[in-house]
Amino acid sequence: MMTIKLFKKNSMKYTNINFNKKTILITGGAGFIGSNLAFYFQNFFPSSKIVIFDCFRSEKTFSNGNLQSFGHYKNLIGFKGDIICGNLNNKSDLLLLKDYKFDFIFHHAAISDTRVYDQEVIMQTNVNSFYDILNIAKDNDAALIYASSAATYGNLSSPQTVGQESPENPYGFSKYMMDQVAYQFGNENPNMTIIGLKFFNVYGPREYFKAKTSSMVIQLGHQILDGNAPKLFESSDQILRDFIYIEDVIQANIKACNPKINGVFNVGTGISRSFQDIADILQNELESNLGTEYFPNPLKGYQAHTQANIDSSKKYLDFMPKYSLEEGIKDYLAEIKRLHGSDNK
Repeated sequence: MMTIKLFKKNSMKYTNINFNKKTILITGGAGFIGSNLAFYFQNFFPSSKIVIFDCFRSEKTFSNGNLQSFGHYKNLIGFKGDIICGNLNNKSDLLLLKDYKFDFIFHHAAISDTRVYDQEVIMQTNVNSFYDILNIAKDNDAALIYASSAATYGNLSSPQTVGQESPENPYGFSKYMMDQVAYQFGNENPNMTIIGLKFFNVYGPREYFKAKTSSMVIQLGHQILDGNAPKLFESSDQILRDFIYIEDVIQANIKACNPKINGVFNVGTGISRSFQDIADILQNELESNLGTEYFPNPLKGYQAHTQANIDSSKKYLDFMPKYSLEEGIKDYLAEIKRLHGSDNK
């Protein structure tokens, strides 16, 4: 089976930290961002000890029909580290981590579906378990980098700025509460490194198994490869998002290991682009001229505009996005073509 390739000659280490001989925990490591992190460390720091904790995909779905977990073994083909199949909500599963002494923890496991409205399960999975992860980091004297989300901003006007949040769904609220817990825990433990990263619209390799919740980049790319006009909401040229390529997200995670201060930081490009831009760039790269099929937007409370204020990310993490939307899609295109027509189950 062909394995996914991301870290090519244009990839960078992004840090002076030597992760070799370090033990690294990645929760949600079979998912999109987590699996890319795992291969980053494996490729650049082959003597590092990488431990993945993930519940992996099951056949369970939420009431909206989407899968409860997106972790997939195919994201980890070629991985050489340790894998623990476990659930954040299960204390006995978390006890399996006691056998390790971690230096760095990347906490990406979560219910991340913004259309799930079961508040109890989201708060239990995302917030309750975060206390356990924080205490594991404290007990191990490990730096903790965790996934927050741009969903914490809700429908606030752009640019979105850390400290000005107004979540509009249970997922966004759970991430907002994780940020508040992190601030408090950091104040109580000032010697710890605790960094939250608010990811905007991430796209790139290893997202395919997110199925319906994968980015519009791969969904529209496959529609075009099917010979169909890409389908967009009406007025999609006026629906703007801050789209960020996965390799820039990896950069942010790595630079967060050596921050100038603790805190929560936006991870976006700082530039808004439209969904129409995505469709047009893909058609240009794929040399197609299929036009665009528009349909009414059935979603209420749909965000019209996101744009990350990344001033503090640049200042305190030395984060500088390198990929424009055109460059990211071009870099991703071979993988989009490879996966076209393949099974994402």
